[in-house]
Amino acid sequence: MDKLIILSGCSGGGKSTLLSQLSHLGFATVEEPGRRVVEQQLNAGGTALPWLDLKAFLEQAIALAKQDYKAACERSGVSIFDRSLIDAASALRTLSDWHWYERLRTEFRYHTQVFLTPPWPEIYVTDNERRHRFEEALEEYQRLCRDYKDLGYDVVILPKTNIEERVDFMLSAL
Repeated sequence: MDKLIILSGCSGGGKSTLLSQLSHLGFATVEEPGRRVVEQQLNAGGTALPWLDLKAFLEQAIALAKQDYKAACERSGVSIFDRSLIDAASALRTLSDWHWYERLRTEFRYHTQVFLTPPWPEIYVTDNERRHRFEEALEEYQRLCRDYKDLGYDVVILPKTNIEERVDFMLSAL
């Protein structure tokens, strides 16, 4: 689907800031499913958290991402996703669960270009919802680069620059 654009990449690489700027420019944006699951689980005292029960967390993130995908398909115009079904399925695959990953080859397709924020240690921070170390974020980034390419997407690495230049770069690439 050419109107469904993914913004993914390294945790702490500036995705949320970029997504916020794109939203201010009038684009429909979809917040990261994983962050929403973590927030909901923390508020409810749940255990489907990446540091407690990774599989349950990923299954909830996939369910939410699937809802996001369907809602965006029904909207007119472009939707820009902060992460996607692919991110959660890629992580679930590391737990030897290939079910969702294989479905992504044909059933849930996005724009052929996927924008990835590269590792950027100078801006990386942890918080209550992002508790993993930078080294783990780097491993995630490498896995996502591999899996997006494996699924037939054209990976476009965003430059490490100010937000305005990143927006211009992304919009020019599209």
